[in-house]
Order: sequence, then structure tokens, then C-alpha cells
Amino acid sequence: MIGKSELLEACAGKNRGLLATNVERQAILSAIAQLEGRNPNPRPLEAAELLDGDWRLLYTTSKGLLKIDRLPLAKLGEIYQSIRVKDAKIYNIAEIYGLPLLEGLVSVSARFEAVSERRVTVKFERNITGLQRLIRYQSPAQFIEKIEAGQKFMAIDAEINPDRRQGWLDITYLDNNLRIGRGNEGSVFVLTKI
Repeated sequence: MIGKSELLEACAGKNRGLLATNVERQAILSAIAQLEGRNPNPRPLEAAELLDGDWRLLYTTSKGLLKIDRLPLAKLGEIYQSIRVKDAKIYNIAEIYGLPLLEGLVSVSARFEAVSERRVTVKFERNITGLQRLIRYQSPAQFIEKIEAGQKFMAIDAEINPDRRQGWLDITYLDNNLRIGRGNEGSVFVLTKI
């Protein structure tokens, strides 16, 4: 029986899935499925104190996220997701590295609504893409504070029509420092609390 430490070990060194071979992907997906079967919080949306906070992506099958690494002169850095349960908000932040002084950032803000004990619908509202220097990016928490304060950034800072860009996410495993989710496009996400 595969446990949490085996899943974390399988994800280590895979650069969030970019470096995983097909055999490794299958082993990771099998480990995820086994862990999901032993979810200590089968009603994760009722465990707001565990769900709330800042998370770092360890592994994903999301082509949308992983293709960022294929941009010319760009490498995908850390990816974060911050959940503010009280406000029903999600903030996704991907750090981009490449040429010196041209480190970038892609961020999407969304609202979520529970539709079952483990599924939320997600409606995207704002996209911010730009250079970390011009945005004065220091950390996910500091950046989110600026967003919540209504700050506009020297970047591509655009509102998104939430009725045109939405999806859903099932939270299939949640404990005090690990979360697994499955999205509407078939993607799997493994995150650790920071």
C-alpha cells in the first residue's frame, strides 16, 4: 500500500511533471489514486482551516501549466495557489524565469463556489502577466495583498468575464499539509502547504 511519503518521493525531481517519463507518470497517478482512497477528510470543503492558506504545486498533469515552460527563453519556476475560504477566492501564481532581469509572472484570480462536499466551481476574474521587477513581486502573499487592495500593476492586467472562463475542481485528498485535486480538463494537482 502506497502512502503519502511514497507519493512525495515519486513526485520529487520531476519538476512538477515536466521531467516525468510515461512510466513515472503512471506510477504517480497510481500512488495518487491509492492515497485518494484513504482521504482523511472526505468532505474537504467542511475542513476550511485545512483548505485555507498558501499552497505550492509539486506535481500536475495540466498541459496549460506545463506548456508555460515551452515559451522561448522562459523556464517555469514555482507555481503557487492561495485559497481564501472566507472570501471564496483562489489566486494562482506561476513564476517564470529566463533572461536576467526579465523574470516574469502569470497570475489568475478566481472566485469559487461549493457545489458538493468536495467540488467547487471556479470562475476566473482577473489575469495579471508581466515582469516581476515592474510588478515589484517579492512573494505570493505580498502580491496577493496588493491584488486584494485593488492595486493595478504595470503589466497586462485584464479582467476576465467569469461567465466565459470557468471550470470545476474536485478536492480528492486533504490533510494538514497535502492536497490533491482533479480538474474539469482531466488534470491532477498535488500541492503542499507552505
